[in-house]
Amino acid sequence: MKKILFAASEAAPFIKVGGLGDVAGALPKALCEAGADCRVILPLYSSIPWEKREDLTPLMHFDIRNAWREQYCGVLTKKVGKVTYYFIDNEYYFNRYRVYGEADDAERFAFFSRAVLEVLPRVGFIPDVLHANDWHTALIPVLQDCEYCHREGYGNIKTVFTIHNIEFQGKFDPYILGSVFGLDESKKPMLFYGDCINLMKGAIETAHAVTTVSESYAGEILDPYFSCGLHHILAARQFKVCGITNGIDTDVFDPATDKNIATNYSYETRSQKFRNKKALRAEMNLPAGDMPLLALVGRLTHQKGLDLLRMEFENVMATGAQMILLGTGDAEYEEFFREMQGRYPDAFRAIIGFDAALAQRIYAGADLFLIPSKFEPCGLTQMISMRYGTLPVVHAVGGLRDTVIPYDPTTGKGNGVNFLTYDSGDMMDAIRRAVKLYYDKPNYAKAKANAMRTDVSWKQSAGKYLALYERI
Repeated sequence: MKKILFAASEAAPFIKVGGLGDVAGALPKALCEAGADCRVILPLYSSIPWEKREDLTPLMHFDIRNAWREQYCGVLTKKVGKVTYYFIDNEYYFNRYRVYGEADDAERFAFFSRAVLEVLPRVGFIPDVLHANDWHTALIPVLQDCEYCHREGYGNIKTVFTIHNIEFQGKFDPYILGSVFGLDESKKPMLFYGDCINLMKGAIETAHAVTTVSESYAGEILDPYFSCGLHHILAARQFKVCGITNGIDTDVFDPATDKNIATNYSYETRSQKFRNKKALRAEMNLPAGDMPLLALVGRLTHQKGLDLLRMEFENVMATGAQMILLGTGDAEYEEFFREMQGRYPDAFRAIIGFDAALAQRIYAGADLFLIPSKFEPCGLTQMISMRYGTLPVVHAVGGLRDTVIPYDPTTGKGNGVNFLTYDSGDMMDAIRRAVKLYYDKPNYAKAKANAMRTDVSWKQSAGKYLALYERI
């Protein structure tokens, strides 16, 4: 049985800020179901809800020296299903109002990365593979390569590093190499890139394997357009880079058992989905009628293609479709969509904020789901929408390209609608095609059935990760 330790800065169901939290919550579960002993380690943030913290079991505490600092490190544990979770406790670093965005993030996650390695012999779990994720844990393969691999018991540990979003690389002033990371000047070339310390670069250099969260994204980040400056490093290390497309937790996202939606349904009873559309319209105070309901759920940022939607908004409304948007983000987008709600009171609702239960009702109640992202390493919302029988309308980039197959009425195959270039006119053409498909009831029914039959679980992806672990 392979022993895997999955190190992440967030993991559902304890703490989730973005897609990393979903992956760290679902992939270890799938790996355990496939026969591995996969455990998860993450910081014990004060923002983890008390009901998820109260039954943690304390294991031990000790001091960690990181550079010139000596800090308390507590270790607690909890088992959820087959997955064992470890929590690193230090109130100085993790008793904060938010998970990310603190002035001392470099120090906070350097402490966590060193704690992950220090804790292994103490909890009696020496993994075959230590799997780090994004810049917050990028120092783990660096420390393992520079220091810990020479210690007794650590020599056979292999490291995997997953890039969930290359835009965020962990860039810091070079002075912190010694004062915060505790590394000497000889290690500077490993981490230095451009004019700063770049933690993601260090992980790419030192990990035994580097993965991305979709097959297409693994190729895209070799292009300067997508790489955010790291294409030279990735090209030189291309031999150890591969893409494995994410899945979703199909137990959590299941219209047959979802307690947040008005009417449960499955593939066999998908005709009952319309009841959720009716209930969602009533909740949003939108008029009834035979027009498609288009949805968008996500962060309101430039990455998500909101510029395209802003340029074409009047044309979207001219299709006769209704639209619901749920999300929070940049003020310019929030203000624009609030204004549009006032301008189109019978066709558009903007809920600025985030409500997980409402998101589920939107997945279940909408007919079409818009994802016009400028770039998308994998994306989860298109897979969730398909699981709920809602056709995704996507920019064919990254994981969206890998998971959404354009519906072809001549063959009856495909599970969504896409557009190929990041252009407002192309997006608008895709929306018009999706609206036309909605009114073509036999073909829309086939596309909806195909979407619900699409395997969006972690089963295949977990198998690919296990093969990768075996290979290294």
